[in-house]
Amino acid sequence: MVYETLNNGLMIPLLGFGTYGVTNTHTLMMAIDCGYRLFDTAQMYGNQSQVGAAIRDAMRVYGLKREEFFVTTKLSSNMSGAYTMKSIESTLKILNLDYIDLLLLHEAYAQSKAMYNAMESAYKQGKLKAIGVSNFIPSVFSEFVKTCEIPPAINQCEVHIYYQQPHLLQAMKAYGTLVQSWSPFIAGKSELFANPSLIRIAHTYHKSVAQVALRFLVQQGIIAIPKACNLKYMQENLEIFDFALSVEDMQTLRALDTNTTQFSWGY
Repeated sequence: MVYETLNNGLMIPLLGFGTYGVTNTHTLMMAIDCGYRLFDTAQMYGNQSQVGAAIRDAMRVYGLKREEFFVTTKLSSNMSGAYTMKSIESTLKILNLDYIDLLLLHEAYAQSKAMYNAMESAYKQGKLKAIGVSNFIPSVFSEFVKTCEIPPAINQCEVHIYYQQPHLLQAMKAYGTLVQSWSPFIAGKSELFANPSLIRIAHTYHKSVAQVALRFLVQQGIIAIPKACNLKYMQENLEIFDFALSVEDMQTLRALDTNTTQFSWGY
């Protein structure tokens, strides 16, 4: 696995496993078997207990250590600072883990500043190894970060072939904040897997369209968390570090940007 370094020095896998809609512990164990170590969940997904259980099972069955895993979850409702602290404690109990590797605000809530202040406190206590945000557009982020003692390590957003958000990537660099793509395949929308340019480039490298779409992101230092419930696709998504897209192919893929959200969630 290839890693990136967060702005606090913590190492994070460049490719992870998205768990939205995944409630089967067996599926999560398959992902661990394949080699995934970054798992992304959230309060709103309703599967934090299953993610925690799969990690504990892997530690017991395979002898893996807790520090080999990177667990991300998100606070998914607007709340006060005091309630945020309670919510963090509750999340730790649900996951049944001693700490959370990365905790995010799921979107820009009305009380985001108070919530983030509470996250900073939990970070200082060692309950969280890193903190960040999700779905913060550059203008909102730039105002929000002025009040942060600890700059967000991650901004998890909609970033993919059809919505590349170069302005977002540039804005995050000033704070050392990495961008993470929460739906790199856009759930197959807009005939992503039938795009002629993607198919041609995939054929050139003897790879799949999915692998090219992921490689396009990670080659720019964008962390990707695709979801797959099929073993073949789980394995395939991991096999993107044995090739690199040429400058010309990267330019071709950049030209596919429509600068239009495919979801309109959180914007």
